[in-house]
Amino acid sequence: MKGLSLFLGCLVPNRYPGIELATKLCLAKLDIDCTDLPGASCCPAPGVFRSFDRTTWLTLASRNIVLSEQMERDMLTICNGCFSTLADANHSIKEDDSAKEKVNEHLEKIGKEVKGNIDVRHIIEFLYEEYGPEKIASYVERQLDIRVAVHYGCHLIKPTKDRGLGNFERPTFFDELVTALGATSVEYPDKMACCGAGGGVRSSMKDRSLKMTEAKLSRIKEAEVDCIVNSCPFCHMQLDEGQSDIKEQMEIEYEIPVLHYTQLLGLALGFPAEMLGIDTDIEKNKKFMNLLDAGMES
Repeated sequence: MKGLSLFLGCLVPNRYPGIELATKLCLAKLDIDCTDLPGASCCPAPGVFRSFDRTTWLTLASRNIVLSEQMERDMLTICNGCFSTLADANHSIKEDDSAKEKVNEHLEKIGKEVKGNIDVRHIIEFLYEEYGPEKIASYVERQLDIRVAVHYGCHLIKPTKDRGLGNFERPTFFDELVTALGATSVEYPDKMACCGAGGGVRSSMKDRSLKMTEAKLSRIKEAEVDCIVNSCPFCHMQLDEGQSDIKEQMEIEYEIPVLHYTQLLGLALGFPAEMLGIDTDIEKNKKFMNLLDAGMES
């Protein structure tokens, strides 16, 4: 297995550094060879740059890919949006010689050349494909007796022809990684619906974006879960910070804790919630923290 470089993206370092720490703690505990990726920029965002100018989007993404190529490492993302841009761009570089030539004309101006000789991985598909639920379960030090609403997010599973992760309408791979930790993945209506943030909706139509989020949260609330688990910092922000916005604008209060999968995995691997940044999210939930504390004491 080739070593990995960790592409953090923008949101994790700026909004949710606890996800970065949780990811690094989990990777070390699982003995996965992964290092930082110095010099990386924004991926750039697939729903914005790619919509306006494909060559600019592809060139900026390729510059990041070059950094990992120079380290002779595959690139690991912990964000669905970054995965969408970097995996799709990497696929284009490998399959489209004309696009690759055009990109390298731009990269040559800064002394770089993209070759297309690495792979881009997402933490969820990497853990599922390279480790699998059974091996993940063998590392668990604390069974998580909690009910979880899994949110896949759009870019993790689409376009399905390139992702190769099975049925995009009823996928199970993420749920399997959650149940490997002892938790119960609870089915709920509209599970595969968008969180409301993607495609520039959050930036351009905030009210409509929050209505989409509220619709999803209402379904999750009815399922009586202890927390939401996601694989994307952008979805994470929408489902977490969005609860505060919904409370302010619609006077509806949900108080559902939101965790990235590496934070949930970190709990199962024995790390305390505070070490994983779970208590720093906007939507704190005393009941959930007490539940975690009780689990640590048992």
